[in-house]
Amino acid sequence: MQPDKNNNDYSALKHLGPGLITGAADDDPSGIATYSQAGAQFGFGMLWTVVFTYPLMCGIQMVSARLGCLSGRGLAANIKAEFPKPVLYAIVGLLLLANTINIAADIAAMGEALRLLLGGSAHVYSVTFGLLCLLLQVFIPYQRYVRYLKWLTLALLAYVAVVFTISVPWLEVAQRVVWPQLAVTRESIIMIVAVFGTTISPYLFFWQAAQEMEDLRSSHTAGETITLVVAQGHLRRIKWDTYIGMGFSNLVAFFIILSAAATLHQAGITDIQTSAQAAEALRPLAGDFAFLLFSLGIIGTGMLAVPVLAGSAAYAVVESFDWHSGLDKKLHEAKEFYAIIALATLGGVLLNFMSIDPIKALFWSAVINGVIALPIMVVMMLLGSNQRVMGRFTIGKRLRWLGWLATVVMGAAVVAMFVTL
Repeated sequence: MQPDKNNNDYSALKHLGPGLITGAADDDPSGIATYSQAGAQFGFGMLWTVVFTYPLMCGIQMVSARLGCLSGRGLAANIKAEFPKPVLYAIVGLLLLANTINIAADIAAMGEALRLLLGGSAHVYSVTFGLLCLLLQVFIPYQRYVRYLKWLTLALLAYVAVVFTISVPWLEVAQRVVWPQLAVTRESIIMIVAVFGTTISPYLFFWQAAQEMEDLRSSHTAGETITLVVAQGHLRRIKWDTYIGMGFSNLVAFFIILSAAATLHQAGITDIQTSAQAAEALRPLAGDFAFLLFSLGIIGTGMLAVPVLAGSAAYAVVESFDWHSGLDKKLHEAKEFYAIIALATLGGVLLNFMSIDPIKALFWSAVINGVIALPIMVVMMLLGSNQRVMGRFTIGKRLRWLGWLATVVMGAAVVAMFVTL
């Protein structure tokens, strides 16, 4: 591979991919519900969280991307190589549990969103969405249909537009971002953990590492040594891909909180109980079309996120047992991989038949993600600093500090939550 061709191949704009998809999937129905609840319950007081987490999110996602790209293995495979089996099985088990719960919450939200538009049974719609997601993953390459699903997520930009149609005290907003005024209570700490958990989510670590591994596998011969020039090209692409992908994710999150704070909180709606109440945040912009925009956002991000949730769990499990994996493979080439995807997706569908409130399920799935993210982040940081794993491409001092800061912040929030409980 010639240097000039490499520089062209890894230009930042041309090769946006895993980071951008990861960022778009991060604003899943669980995220929308959590951010809406944060704005409704605490007003502008929670805006600082998505600004504060942006560099932390970029740092930890870059570590996961580097692990997948430069080691040539997924996150679970690296954990298996460097840690005792109980550590591997505990982390993979926790991820599978968290992802199944998250899938259940997302599918329930998609069903409820369609019910808002068409009426009928939310359960029937949920089962339909679950089966549709599963069939798409098994029979159509993810990279083929994801390009269309991404357009549905543009409905989320309505949250950006809505703040320009209403009166927003921008000076107060800036003050709350820079200098939050938030009472330290059980409710506020749980909300912080939920926001952190839906922003810095475990499934995103495994997904981005796996996608980078697959990109590497498709562009290099098996066993081929990555040269310094090629590695630097990969690192540049990963950096800008992650900055832009996570930037889109947190920008949308910021405006969801802001629009909910400026509409719902100001109107005295501080506890969102239904999807219809969450949709009210868009009414100043969309009027009677608020439900349409809200539903498109929920369905679009759900269809994008469910394959990421199921796929990241599948990558983790099959790497633990050295089975074949890859969304680019046919069903007969990776039977175990697609079996785990089916198990996680159908498990999520079945959970919908329990008497669980969709909005509360979305919120608590974010809290669970925050708790489970902590041990996974510790393991990732140890792997990224390990020369046996990364060779001469171990993470640098700046990224190491940023990654450990994200881990410490997540740990402090989780510990504070358990203390208050």
